[in-house]
Amino acid sequence: MARWGRTLGRHGVLRPFEAATDAPPLLRLGARLARLGVRTPATPHYAHAFEAIGPAAIKLGQALATRPDLIGVEGARDLQRLQDKLPPFPFSQARATIERELGGPIAQFFSHIEPTPVGAASIAQVHKAVTTDGRTVAVKVLRPDVEAMVADAITTYAWAARLGEKLGGELARLRPRVVVEMFRHWINRELDLRLEAASAAELAARMDGIADYRVPTVDWERTTRRVLTIDWIDGIPLTDIERVRASGHDCAKLARVAVSVFLRQAIVDGYFHADFHHGNLFVDDAGRLAVVDFGIMGRLDRLGRRYLAEILYGLLTRNYARVAEIHFEAGYVPAHHSVEEFATALRAVGDPILGKPVKDISVGRLLEQLFAITRLFDMQTQPHLLLLQKTLVMVEGLAVTLDPEANMWEIAEPFIAEWMRDELGPEARVADSLIRLVRDVRTLPDIARRLMARVPNPGAAPPAPPLPEDPARPFPWWLLTLAGGLAAGLGLGWLL
Repeated sequence: MARWGRTLGRHGVLRPFEAATDAPPLLRLGARLARLGVRTPATPHYAHAFEAIGPAAIKLGQALATRPDLIGVEGARDLQRLQDKLPPFPFSQARATIERELGGPIAQFFSHIEPTPVGAASIAQVHKAVTTDGRTVAVKVLRPDVEAMVADAITTYAWAARLGEKLGGELARLRPRVVVEMFRHWINRELDLRLEAASAAELAARMDGIADYRVPTVDWERTTRRVLTIDWIDGIPLTDIERVRASGHDCAKLARVAVSVFLRQAIVDGYFHADFHHGNLFVDDAGRLAVVDFGIMGRLDRLGRRYLAEILYGLLTRNYARVAEIHFEAGYVPAHHSVEEFATALRAVGDPILGKPVKDISVGRLLEQLFAITRLFDMQTQPHLLLLQKTLVMVEGLAVTLDPEANMWEIAEPFIAEWMRDELGPEARVADSLIRLVRDVRTLPDIARRLMARVPNPGAAPPAPPLPEDPARPFPWWLLTLAGGLAAGLGLGWLL
């Protein structure tokens, strides 16, 4: 932790905390001490700092890169380098991994593979290749020893979380230990590329028929735990937004597609791409939004999707009373608080932002207000919603990058309203009742068989009467008296 603090201080990342009057004095002092004896840049070098700390910190930097309104335009531009422009590892190591994993020389599987990677990220790097049957593919290879580096970082995170939780108060309410365990689960999935391949295949099946969205096909023959092979996408990465605009693509349409696809995945399917940042998205030659990197995927059950849809719809329609009720029904707010007071607190946050483009909203101030509400109403961190919240922030940041006038709420409203009609309207309630009725009817034969097993057949012999119980007999106390007398006599004889 001391080394990480020193690294952040050396790159100027902690300098803003020194001037933050609302920060705890101990934090301001620590930020000042972290840069003693070194020359810090006037502008924080976020990317270099996170890169120096390691892969787990890079994941945090990738999320922050989508939020120029939180860390400034220059800071976000600096962090975008973490998405696919990290230093690559030598091709000789990549070749050794491919041949070891696939079980043969590289020429057995690829007629050509580019030695220079097209992108290098925190966990792996990607090479363009041509298979022996002539298909152009992308080959993703894990970094050497990345598992050990990630395990070491997460162990430190867990230690810090335990220490923080013992202090009680705000840190205990935020449940950092649970959050770290969730992060451990997410990143461990990224370290097995077979799971990523399965996620890509499942998402492709669910998104089949969506004209403006593309998921590449997995080459299972050339995929193992440390190597993933998928179709190559010819397109422009969204990290190069100026090139996207210069190519004549409709950026406003792309923003609408990004928001609507995310809502479809999260609310309709309950299975969503949870690493939705610029470095994982392309615009292909047909103008479709194409996605890669399926290491982190999120799931919501039907009840969770209903809560999400009702909360979003309630905010869109300013029905804060219903939004408050849902928070209490879901157990997000302890029952001893007032529903009405919570609804009023939500109105204080929602009314000033609804109807405004994202560029006109101070997200920093908004998050500060939301954080104050969670503290006021004793709301604990909900680990199963962390991926959803993280992705929602990324999608909003992506939309405003594509279209500065984009209003995420306006894009979402017709989609959510339609889903509400389909899933929570009278027809949906009738359909749910019919489904429950059919399930009950299907259980009737089993119930009848169990009842018949208890009823005797008409022509069968009557059951045998129960055996009479033996009458109670008095305890033979005389035997006990005789045994005691014999024992006493034997003892007396031994003494004599």
